[in-house]
Parts: sequence; C-alpha cells; structure tokens
Amino acid sequence: MAYDETLAQRLRDKLTDPAVTQRKMFGGLAFFTNGNMTVGVADDELIVRLGPEGVAAALERPGVRPFESGGRFMRGWILVAGDRLDDPELDRWLTEAYDHVSTLPPKENAVPAKRKPKKAPPR
Repeated sequence: MAYDETLAQRLRDKLTDPAVTQRKMFGGLAFFTNGNMTVGVADDELIVRLGPEGVAAALERPGVRPFESGGRFMRGWILVAGDRLDDPELDRWLTEAYDHVSTLPPKENAVPAKRKPKKAPPR
C-alpha cells in the first residue's frame, strides 16, 4: 500500500518538534512524539490517535471513519479523508492528536534495537 507523499510532506512541514520522528508502518508512514505514535498517512488518509474517549465525537465529523488494520478496529484511532484536510482542519487534527499523546509517558526505546542474526544450526 502506498501513501500520499504530498500529505506526508505537509505533516513533515508542520511537525518540526525534535521529539517527533517518523517511520514506515501499516504500509504507510507514521509520526511519533516521544516514541508514541501520534499521526500517520495511509493511502491518502490521515491516521489520528485520539484515545478511546475522543473517537466517538470525532466519528461525527465529516470524512472520518474508524481505523481498521489487519481486519480489526484500532481502539482510539480514526482515519480522516484526505479531501477533508485543508490547512486549518489538518492543524485541528494534529492538535487533538498531540493533546492526547502528550498525556502518555514517553517511551524509553522509541526505535527497537535490531535483532542479532540467528546462528546457523550445528551440522
């Protein structure tokens, strides 16, 4: 699955805090704040982390649907249609996601260490 590079670049331009990192996930691109996934891009949609309490109200807004991955709904996450993301709306979603993620403790090891290669079995 490819992701909308234009939306990804808009996010990069807005997410300039040094605590924000990015990596490919879900076949898209994810942005992390202090090691906690905050937002991302899947196809041409914005993935937003709101926490379970924020999802119900968000689903009433136009262009919003639950985030599903691997055949299951991701609790506390939504997708926002790319055609609904003018700059003021994108800024609102980023603020809501950041407000939620800022309540979470930072993750010590934001990027998992590479696994050591397994030794070949004895012959």
